[in-house]
Amino acid sequence: MRIHGKIVAIAVCFGVFLLLYFFGGNAADEPPLKEVAKEKHFPSFNYVEDIAPAKEAKQTPDEPQKTPKLIRKEPKLSSRGGGNVIVKTRQKSEVGHPVSKVTRTEDVMHLAVVACGNRLDETLNMVKSALLFSIKKIKFHIFAEEDLAEQFEKGFSVWPQTVSSRFYYSIYPITFSVGNADEWKKLFKPCAAQRLFLPVILKDVDSLLYVDTDVLFLRPMDDIWKFLKGFNSTQLAAMAPEHEIPKIGWYSRFARHPFYGVTGVNSGVMLMNLTRIRSTLFRNSMIASGLSWENLLHPLYQKYKNHITWGDQDLLNIIFHYNPECLYIFPCQWNYRPDHCMYGSNCKAAEEEGVSILHGNRGVYHDDKQPAFRVVYDAIHEYPFEENLFQSLFYPLQTKFLDTVNTLCGRIPQVFLKQIEKTMRAVYEKKVVRRVRLPHEK
Repeated sequence: MRIHGKIVAIAVCFGVFLLLYFFGGNAADEPPLKEVAKEKHFPSFNYVEDIAPAKEAKQTPDEPQKTPKLIRKEPKLSSRGGGNVIVKTRQKSEVGHPVSKVTRTEDVMHLAVVACGNRLDETLNMVKSALLFSIKKIKFHIFAEEDLAEQFEKGFSVWPQTVSSRFYYSIYPITFSVGNADEWKKLFKPCAAQRLFLPVILKDVDSLLYVDTDVLFLRPMDDIWKFLKGFNSTQLAAMAPEHEIPKIGWYSRFARHPFYGVTGVNSGVMLMNLTRIRSTLFRNSMIASGLSWENLLHPLYQKYKNHITWGDQDLLNIIFHYNPECLYIFPCQWNYRPDHCMYGSNCKAAEEEGVSILHGNRGVYHDDKQPAFRVVYDAIHEYPFEENLFQSLFYPLQTKFLDTVNTLCGRIPQVFLKQIEKTMRAVYEKKVVRRVRLPHEK
């Protein structure tokens, strides 16, 4: 009985202990449970190959969520057979670099040019001018005849590593997705109509700047690239007026077809949001419901081919005549041509700020009609990479300009020299002036 009583007492004590344990808890004795890590939800960015449009289209409920994309390294293709796109890529090696240091696509600007015939040297000089001053890396999309492809590669290969590491390039054959290729190729200057098909061919590119081969950058390409952010919700391309004064403008006097605004626009420098172009139905004089860009080009050409003089530029003027809300107009200093000075100075923006982009149409880089334009072209062409910009580029340019002051365009040297001097000072200060980092910033 005594043993039985002891067992009952132990059982009662153990039961009381269990009751205290369950109802009193053990928080004081055990460490708190770690909080379950919450999944981080980052905003969705569409890192297509460059910056996004100024205002993104609203996402529909059925549209899948877009995920970030990084720059795609393009393989070098050794074969040009089979009609495939010729792709040549130069870029700084990223082998062994952490993923966080891979260049993201929003840090790359895209520039397209079409080169046929004897335009090799002009194109290389244009690329050189863009690289001299630009800040972000540039992806060049070069559309060229096959016999020029190797010459471009050879030209780029002799540039120093400090330069070649700042750009990528791809070379594509001349192709036209609709209509007669020979007709398109001979529409105006050789292959110039290729620019009309950029939205169709470069499907993975969001935005780009198209320039003619006879264009020179006198300030960073980054500055005109910023106009993309200035587009409103309907704008999808940007160009400068063909002329500033209607009474001496070509379109206002001679055009036999519709054109944009009062003086028309010049397509030698054209900023394009390709994503918007591909997704827009354009009003026209043929079909009331509107046509996509690709479906519009050929019937538009068929309708107006007997009335256009400047080929693809005229077709662009017709398109934006019927869709004026789609076009952003930038000032004449971004597409400065002989027309702005050979009839008297008529580009006020260039007088105030200097020329930003020089467009040497009419062949003025290669004749003596407008020596002021040729002086700028020759100075950039002869500048040795990595030399001092002031000593080897600006001072020779300034000196040679003295020989042009008695010409129509040379009599206003500040228009040609002001912006390039300002740009070179900025480049010099960036290289020479170093910011001292405080201990807490390290």
